[in-house]
Order: sequence, then structure tokens, then C-alpha cells
Amino acid sequence: MMEVQVWCDLLLLQIKQSTWMEWLAVAFGVAEVLYAKANKIWLYPTGIVSTVISMYVLVAAGLYAEGLLNVYYLAMSIYGWWYWIKKKDSPPVKITYCTRSEWTTVVLITVVGFMILYVGLKNFTPSAVPVWDALVSAAAWAGMWLLAKRKIENWILLNISNLIAIPLLLYKHLMLYSGLTIFLFVVAVQGYIKWRKIIKNENQHSVKVTP
Repeated sequence: MMEVQVWCDLLLLQIKQSTWMEWLAVAFGVAEVLYAKANKIWLYPTGIVSTVISMYVLVAAGLYAEGLLNVYYLAMSIYGWWYWIKKKDSPPVKITYCTRSEWTTVVLITVVGFMILYVGLKNFTPSAVPVWDALVSAAAWAGMWLLAKRKIENWILLNISNLIAIPLLLYKHLMLYSGLTIFLFVVAVQGYIKWRKIIKNENQHSVKVTP
């Protein structure tokens, strides 16, 4: 019981020591997720603010690959904002499962991405956690590629990234970011369940209309 109290006190202390930049980035990150869930265009500007601040915070904490990952998120947010405005009246791409060739691409993105990031972190940065930092980003890259193609397995890859990121962020004393990542993990689980229901309903509908 005493150990639990000590751990809770330490956790509270680390939260209090979080910088205003962390609080701001996490607040905008939460807003982005909520806007995304509500399918509102405001997800992009809030996401851009969160990403720009997070780049600085993560690099300052020695998580260089995650900082680089946020550069990718920034580019995708800008593109997504533009694409939303341009294609807002077009029908959405259907949600589907990965094909064998797409799984091959996922493996390539993850493995090659990990190797490039690990070598870069090991040889050109003072990173103390090159393996885990590289794994988080490589899995997220694959997940984001699947998300862009509306593949349900994107939630699996993103949550693999989240599962690795949570203890990594705790290790770096980024308590607010670890809390945000836990929140994103829950949202990803909900996203997978929702997308599976959509696929099931679409398949049942197609069977009914087939003569």
C-alpha cells in the first residue's frame, strides 16, 4: 500500500512539473481527436498546433524519431486540411480489410522504417532509447499509410505504436503525453470496433441487393 502511495505522489509531482508547452500541446491534441471523432474540419488546425509544439517538446526530451514522426503528422494535417476543403462533397473511400500485397507493404514500411530510424538515432543523435523510439515511429508510419487508404488494420498498427510509446513517454517523464497516448489507445480501439461494424453492415447490404 505504501509503494502505491509513493508511486502516486511521484506521478502527481511529475504532472505538476510538466511545462506549459506540454499542457498546451496535449490540450490541442485532445481537441484534435474530439473534432476527428465528430468529423469536423477543426481537427486539422488544432492538430497542426499540437504537432508543432510537440516537435519541440519531444526533441528536447531526446525522442528524436517521435519528433520526426510529428513532422510527418504536420505534413499530413496540412494535406488533409486541403483535401477536405477540395473533396468535401465527394463520397468517402470505402473502409476495407488489407490485401496480401498491402500487408507486404506494411511489413516493408515497418521494417525498413525501423532500420533507417534506428541507424540514424544510434549514429547521429545522443538518443538513449533508439530501439523503442524507432519502433514507435515505424509502426505509426505503417498505421498512417493504412489510415490514408481506409484500411481497418490501421488501428492495430497505431495501437502497437501507442503501446510502445506509453512506457517510453513515462520513462522520459512526459506524463501528459503518456496520458494523451492512453486516450488515443482507447479511441483507436473504439475506431476499430466502429469500422468493423461499418464493413459488416456494408457486406450485409451488398448481399441483400444482389439479385
